[in-house]
Amino acid sequence: MKVLLAEDDDRLGELVVHLLKKKGASVVDWVTEGEDAIAYAQSSFYDVVILDWMMPNGDGVSVCRHLRAAGYSGAVLMLTAKGAVPDRVEGLDAGADDYIVKPFEIEELWARLNALTRRTRAPIREETVMLGELLLNRTSHTLYYQEVEILLTPREFQLFELLVVNRGQVLTRELILDRIWGLDAEVSLKTIDATVKLLRKKINRTSKEDFIKAVRGVGYKIEA
Repeated sequence: MKVLLAEDDDRLGELVVHLLKKKGASVVDWVTEGEDAIAYAQSSFYDVVILDWMMPNGDGVSVCRHLRAAGYSGAVLMLTAKGAVPDRVEGLDAGADDYIVKPFEIEELWARLNALTRRTRAPIREETVMLGELLLNRTSHTLYYQEVEILLTPREFQLFELLVVNRGQVLTRELILDRIWGLDAEVSLKTIDATVKLLRKKINRTSKEDFIKAVRGVGYKIEA
């Protein structure tokens, strides 16, 4: 099970991550702000997204509304200290699939996560994506311009795919580093710039359009 936890309480966050991994979750990514929850949820697949009700830079309800408005179809569980009926209704109306009230037992949380994964299925992702005259095949990991294949390294393909899937959004260098290399990798942010430069060079040999846009001081994007 792959889980995204958005919780700004450091003690609770560390405890939940530890216990979920102990229960058998294969991946538990943890963020502490609403904006990061949106970025992570839209750039990776998770079986369940757990959203704390109160967070900086986007509370759980607003994050859930944003994700649903953007077409996110994965399971969402609200984690809240608010147990009143109107609050629970607000969370469900925002698009949450379930909720659990603090304080809670990890056994109940794990049971609810398993129930959600049984009820929901991963959305069928686009196998191929057209971007102008470019054809990105996410299954065979190939990129074509018209009928000419553009040979990319695995890192270059992963980076381009990440930008294409999130076209219209600016992806920070830090997020790209985490998604492609991992934050623990001994890679500097300059490596991302160098990879983008090589990727652009390969694409521009066949296509005149510059698909990847640099956002100075932030990161990169592909226009929607």
